[in-house]
Amino acid sequence: METELIIKSIMGLIAVLAILVFFLFLEPNKKSQKKSNKQKTADENKVKTEVKSTITNTDLNHLLSIIKNKKSSTELLGEALDMVIKYHGRVHTKLGLRSHPDFDIYMGIIFTACRHPNITKDLIIKFDKELTRLNPEYKQDINEALTKGLTSRRV
Repeated sequence: METELIIKSIMGLIAVLAILVFFLFLEPNKKSQKKSNKQKTADENKVKTEVKSTITNTDLNHLLSIIKNKKSSTELLGEALDMVIKYHGRVHTKLGLRSHPDFDIYMGIIFTACRHPNITKDLIIKFDKELTRLNPEYKQDINEALTKGLTSRRV
């Protein structure tokens, strides 16, 4: 009697497992796939419009948000980094041996840019050279931020 009950229980569990596996491999509705495709095209259009807005909007916070956006293209990143150098490239002079508190923003830009999935070595090198050229007294700090950013990348 006990073995018969155990066998029936195992058969019931196998039936439930088969139903769950069936639902696992069942294709989702095509309507939801169409919705996700529409969302992807909307995101792509949003990124394309951001390219136009970086040319007109030179606010440092806006440029930083473009650099932090993981969906930003390589071209968009290049434009944003060029705008940072062009309009916000100079950092206040050092306060004795300490760097100015505003330099933390630039360290964050370097660190974030190094970790961005669409960044290229050419963009990093160009940004590093230009920032060092404009702020020679921060050369060591810039190199430290660059080293930290590059070593934190997941390869």
